[in-house]
Amino acid sequence: MSVEAEVGAFGKDVRRLRDEVGKVIVGHESVVEGVVTAILAGGHALLEGVPGLGKTLLVRTLADALALKFSRLQFTPDLMPADILGTNMIVEDERGQKSFQFQRGPIFANIVLADEVNRATPKTQSALLEAMQEHSVTIAKQTFQLEEPFFVLATQNPLEMEGTYPLPEAQLDRFFVKLKVSFPSREALHTILDRTTGEANAKVTQVLDGPRLLALRALVRQVPVARTVQDFAVRVLQATHPSENSPGLTKKFVRYGGSPRGAQALLLAGKIRALLDGRYAVSCDDVRQVAKPTLRHRIILNFEGEAEGIDPDTILDAILKETSELA
Repeated sequence: MSVEAEVGAFGKDVRRLRDEVGKVIVGHESVVEGVVTAILAGGHALLEGVPGLGKTLLVRTLADALALKFSRLQFTPDLMPADILGTNMIVEDERGQKSFQFQRGPIFANIVLADEVNRATPKTQSALLEAMQEHSVTIAKQTFQLEEPFFVLATQNPLEMEGTYPLPEAQLDRFFVKLKVSFPSREALHTILDRTTGEANAKVTQVLDGPRLLALRALVRQVPVARTVQDFAVRVLQATHPSENSPGLTKKFVRYGGSPRGAQALLLAGKIRALLDGRYAVSCDDVRQVAKPTLRHRIILNFEGEAEGIDPDTILDAILKETSELA
């Protein structure tokens, strides 16, 4: 298959997936695109918003549209790491002999919904770190590989709400994107009411499977990136760190900036945006358009920034304005 045909098939499959999710989810097109982008890049997505905006429904609908094994974890303050990963249990065979046998937890799935992830304690949250980065689980010195493709799609309530724990910086950095789920518009609310208070709800059919998803991910990795575009992404990432050459807002309000994972996310998300636009090359504008969802959760504010309620998106706006493209 030619490159043009592969790019065309990529766009067609992704549009089918977005349209299928759109049968149920109303008014969150940018959020749906962000979650799909994370899945195509082989990353994880964090959805933030107040309860009742359809975050959980979005993830469940996406799982229904993909022929993948799905599991849901409801995070609560009393949830333990073993409830996520699994544990060794004593089993007895027909001869009465006892032995330890590993009982797999809900993390052993293709799509894992971590619902209200910031309601669990930091100890429980850290149980996801190895699975999200290495796609493996280690129990009692034995490592188990997770089946590919593997994605964690987590929802969280705003930190201002009661009963929430801030996610550790190491875990935030493992999310490919952080997406803000806003309150729907009046027109979207009318559509939601029409769909959910009638006789029947929309049914979602499966449009993609695991092998096709892995093939789409492989195509993303093949998209070339010019050195100037890569350098633009690097300079955007560097500008998130406070230094003499950083924008004023970064020097004033930021404690730590993005890690190299941030630059990887910038380029991969830019590649996906280029493919969806029918192009087999990444531009600086692609990087610019994906900067906020891929970097906003990687910017750690200092005390002054937190005290003044600075939004990382505001800092990123200043960075993108001051970071020029090099010919």
